[in-house]
Amino acid sequence: MTPRERLADLGLELPPVAAPKGIYVPARRTGNQVWTSGQLPLVGGELPATGLVGAEVGPDDAAAYARIATLNALAAIDALVGLDAVASVVKVVGYVASAPGFGGQPGVVNGASELLGDVFGSAGEHARSAIGVAALPLGAPVEVEVVVDLT
Repeated sequence: MTPRERLADLGLELPPVAAPKGIYVPARRTGNQVWTSGQLPLVGGELPATGLVGAEVGPDDAAAYARIATLNALAAIDALVGLDAVASVVKVVGYVASAPGFGGQPGVVNGASELLGDVFGSAGEHARSAIGVAALPLGAPVEVEVVVDLT
């Protein structure tokens, strides 16, 4: 089954590529890899929530937002090279806007990792960093970067 077929089985489709909020491109190919810019959980160009995880945003909601941000990263990859060109996911970096004392960043970024496993199977296994930060652009609770190898 292709990644696009797996997305359909999950009831998901790739959104339009999120317009950059600065001077950068959503994804860049270098050699046999694609690196995405940090993707926010934008839905229709808007954030579904803002604030710090562990205060204004709950960890379960933040994990769902990490999943949305990852779907946006997949859309950027698809627009650049096509999703079926992905051989494997190499690395995921998840940034979590964290309230003081919040230490559940790995659980939040699991939202991204689980989606990649659902879409790519064992090829979705990846190295990962889950980083707590004081703030993210536009007040987003999460931001996700993805690096993939191509076929």
